[in-house]
Amino acid sequence: MSSGRPVVAVGALGGTIASSSTDGSAVVPTLSAERLAEAVPGLVESAAVHAETLAMLPSPSLDEPTVLRALCWAREQVDGGAVGVVLTQGTDTLEETSYLLDLFWDRPEPLVVTGAMRSPQSAGADGPANLLTAVRTAVAPASRDRGVLVAFDDELHQARWVAKTDSVATGAFRSPVFGPLGRYVEGEALYGAPARHPVPVELPDLRTRLEEPLPRVPLVVTHLGDKGEVLDVVTAAEPDGIVVGGFGAGHVSAEMAEVVGRAAVAVPLVFASRTGAGPTGRAMYGYPGSEVDLVRRGAIAAGWLSPFKARLLLWTLLLTGETDGERLRAAFADRGAP
Repeated sequence: MSSGRPVVAVGALGGTIASSSTDGSAVVPTLSAERLAEAVPGLVESAAVHAETLAMLPSPSLDEPTVLRALCWAREQVDGGAVGVVLTQGTDTLEETSYLLDLFWDRPEPLVVTGAMRSPQSAGADGPANLLTAVRTAVAPASRDRGVLVAFDDELHQARWVAKTDSVATGAFRSPVFGPLGRYVEGEALYGAPARHPVPVELPDLRTRLEEPLPRVPLVVTHLGDKGEVLDVVTAAEPDGIVVGGFGAGHVSAEMAEVVGRAAVAVPLVFASRTGAGPTGRAMYGYPGSEVDLVRRGAIAAGWLSPFKARLLLWTLLLTGETDGERLRAAFADRGAP
C-alpha cells in the first residue's frame, strides 16, 4: 500500500497502445510503461501504480515464452503486495495471450489485459480509457477470483471466451458465445452472474522448462474442397499435437477425415469449430467427417473453445507433460464447457 492507495502493477509488452511516430510515418512500439501510466487522467487517484516495461513488441511477435515470463512477473507482483495486475499489449494476439495467462493464473487477485486500437497520437485514442478501466477493474474487490479478465471499450470479458472480432474498430473485442462478463460504468466494475473459472493448470518450473524444446502445435483450418493435403504435410513434420478448425460444428470432408484418422494415431489431434461461436457437435451427425466420425477416429472435440484457444490448451497440457489421450479428452471436456 502507498499513501492509502492500493498498489496495482502495470506491465507493458508493447503494441498499439505504446506506439508512436516521430516523423508522421507509421507507428511502432516505443512508449514505456511509465509513460503510458503518466498519460492517463485520474489514474494516480485510483491506485499507486508500479509500472514496468516487460517487452517492446508488436503483438504478432509475442510468443508463449514471453507471455509466460510476463505471467511470472505478475505472480511476483501480487505476492509482493499488489492488489491486482494489468498487462498492456497489442490487440492482434490479445485473445490468445489472455487465455494462455488464464490457464495458469492461480491467484485470487485480478490479472487484467488491455490494449488499444488507436495509437496515442491518433484523434480519439482509446488507450488511456482502456488502461484506466483495467486499473480500476484490478482494484475492485468484485474482480477477485475471476481469473484473467480483458478490459476493452468499457466491457469486461472472461479470457476463455473473448475474441477480436474487428480489425480496426475500437469495440473490436467481443465474447460471441456468452457475452461480456461485466461492464465498466461511471468508474465502477460491475458484474452479472458469476462465471465458472476452471482450476488453473500447475505452472512448471520455467527456469528449466523454457530451456527445453517447447511443444509444437500447429493449427490447420479447413476450407471448401480441402482433401487434407496440408494436414498430411503438417503430420509428416512430426509435431507434438495438431488442432483442426472445422466447418460448422467441427466437420471436415470425407477425404480429410481419412487424414485426420491417420494423424490422430500419431499425435493428439483436436478439432474445433471455425465459425467463431458455438461448440463442436457431439451426436447430431454421423457421416464421414462429422463430429461422431472424427471422435471415432481418435480426434478430441474442443467443445466451446475456438481453434485458437483449443490450440493453447493443447499446447499448455503438452508443456506440462500430459500426453495420455483419455486425460487430454477429459481436460477438453471440462475446459471446453461453459
